[in-house]
Amino acid sequence: MNALGLPLWRRQSQALWQLAKPKVVALIVFCAVIGMFLASSGLPDARVVIPATLGIALVAGAAAMVNCLVERGLDARMRRTAWRPTVTGEVGLAQTLLVALLAGAAGLALLIVCCNALTAWLTLGTFVGYAVVYTLLLKPLTPQNIVIGGASGAMPPVLGWAAVTGDVSAFALVLFLIIYAWTPPHFWALALYRRDDYARAGLPMLPVTHGQRYTTLSIVLYSVLLAAITLLPAALGQAGWIYLVAAGALNGRLLFLAVRLHRQYAHTLARRVFTWSIWYLAGLFAALLFDHYWLIPFS
Repeated sequence: MNALGLPLWRRQSQALWQLAKPKVVALIVFCAVIGMFLASSGLPDARVVIPATLGIALVAGAAAMVNCLVERGLDARMRRTAWRPTVTGEVGLAQTLLVALLAGAAGLALLIVCCNALTAWLTLGTFVGYAVVYTLLLKPLTPQNIVIGGASGAMPPVLGWAAVTGDVSAFALVLFLIIYAWTPPHFWALALYRRDDYARAGLPMLPVTHGQRYTTLSIVLYSVLLAAITLLPAALGQAGWIYLVAAGALNGRLLFLAVRLHRQYAHTLARRVFTWSIWYLAGLFAALLFDHYWLIPFS
């Protein structure tokens, strides 16, 4: 049975699920959960981990739906996003907004009741930073949108840390810096092979405003900065040789691909950099988690 043969409520549920960007939310939740475990000397309390994970996921999904709602006009002009239900009309605008607000409110309520007020406030700030500041202000106005707006996307491990401890430590901020430095090369790689889409939509992404060569050089430079930042967990005594070996291998591969992309650009290689950057972040945080519980002292 095709989608048109499904009951209306089921089609709309699937459409709303797509608008919540479940793959993106999965990566956000993964980084948040890693933050929860890294904040604990033993295993974190499941009575905190479960509601915190669900709460963060609900707010992240709500932010994604608001993003799709606001950008439906731009999405209609881009091949990559023209399929979105807010563009095709599979779900109504009022319905999407209502579900987003209910999901966001439910997520924040979970964080307040089961975790702490700090986590709820930080999560609300992240929602506003992405759905309002980035989507409405930064993305359509400046080619540095990814750099400035990356602060919202870098928050998940801080949220996870705050959920368990009730505060934000220096190490939590290092986790923030890692994702913050990772964000520009990750999204610029996507913007390179989707340049025509962004140009058609009138968005000032870096490849559109400054060209391919400038963007690939920026990817290389940010990848070098990222590699340096990933040494901080060991420098702070929060990670050992297991993490350092994994970080070295992951950074080596990322730098190799970034330099190759700068020297001889191809859409297929830009796509490879984008895909690898996702595996890179997941691998780096997984290595931090493994090292945390099987720590080999750095000194």
